Amino acid sequence: MATWTPDPTFYPSPRMAMQAPAERLGYVAILNVARVEPDVLGVVDLDPRSSTYAKLIGRVDMPKADDQLHHFGWNACSSALCPYAPHPHVERRYLIVPGIRSSRIHVLDTKPDPRAPRIVKVIEPEEVFRRAGYSRLHTVHCGPEGIYVSAFGDPNGDGPGGLLLLDHDSFDVLGRWEVDRGSQFFAYDFAWHLGYDTQVTSEWGTPKMFENGLIPEQLLGAKYGRRLHVWDLRRRKHLQEIDLGPEYQLVFELRQARDPTKAYGFAGVVISLKDLSSSIWLWHRANGSWAARKVIDVPAGRTGPSPAAPEGLQGGAAALDRHQLVARRQVPLCVLLGHRRDAPVQRVGSEQAEAHRLGAHRRHREAFAASGLWSGQRRTADGRGEPRWPAGLFHELALRGHRPAILPRGYFGLDGQGRRRSEWRP
Repeated sequence: MATWTPDPTFYPSPRMAMQAPAERLGYVAILNVARVEPDVLGVVDLDPRSSTYAKLIGRVDMPKADDQLHHFGWNACSSALCPYAPHPHVERRYLIVPGIRSSRIHVLDTKPDPRAPRIVKVIEPEEVFRRAGYSRLHTVHCGPEGIYVSAFGDPNGDGPGGLLLLDHDSFDVLGRWEVDRGSQFFAYDFAWHLGYDTQVTSEWGTPKMFENGLIPEQLLGAKYGRRLHVWDLRRRKHLQEIDLGPEYQLVFELRQARDPTKAYGFAGVVISLKDLSSSIWLWHRANGSWAARKVIDVPAGRTGPSPAAPEGLQGGAAALDRHQLVARRQVPLCVLLGHRRDAPVQRVGSEQAEAHRLGAHRRHREAFAASGLWSGQRRTADGRGEPRWPAGLFHELALRGHRPAILPRGYFGLDGQGRRRSEWRP
């Protein structure tokens, strides 16, 4: 008798995910920075045994220009197995691709040929505005009761920002996620601890505060986001605000512990008004509530059009085995302040050597070297010679050996077994 079984990629634990076969294809957003032609979703071959390894092997042009595709994601994942909102029948098949500038959502089907996805639904911004009251869509995560999409503000470019939900099956906009938002006003990223019915969100600003570059007077006046917000995930209720202090501006990417039984995670802060450094913060449970403390300082970088233009921290990833945390430096702050215009962005020194010095993972480094991302040449958006973005704009820092300084002694591993101190080595 035929039976329904969950998608085999819905791994109940990080250990099982680590033992699974590696992905053979990757999907990347390719932006038309002139904003006159549509953005592209590219397909990259990730199979080292393939003759087209690390090359662009497919592309899907969006139907309209000026989307500014951003943090897209799958329609379903392991969270579909959540006990209080199970969706075991859904399949990890569709890519949900939002546009920040357009507030448009594209749904792409990766079957039958994952090398040639096709657009099967487009949710126009007017539908998002009408059903959710949000705009400027940023990040997609497959969640327990639906697909979560973060948004920076309302249709007029003001606040508040927040989260909206899409239906797992029809991809209809269900509305705002928040029932009681409390003091939350700014929005950026979000992450959850399903085992604790808890969600954490971060802050940037309203669309009017960044779409044409950061406003220097507001930045120096500490008017941008500086808080983490803790929510009751099931009741959609704001529980707690964690203020990092007015010195710390732009609380961006969130990365929760990959072990669902552990209640901690990391937040990246772009800039300190004191010395222009970036920082990484650890949030965790403390005496029945939640707290955060700074655990890593990243000194201000000096690259770009001016030696005085520091780089801000954006983006990051936490390895499944908890042994490595990777943070990515983004564009110089002069770009965020709206002064890039046509000024060239120059590479200073060898990023490949810098990554090696800081201990970047060998396979990660080799894959990027093979793809040409470490080279100093301009890359193309479509393989036909169209300039994409000045090379050398992104810089990655591998922050290794962080466990002894960040996690308390005797912290348990992913298998629930305590680790001996002798194993905790950078």
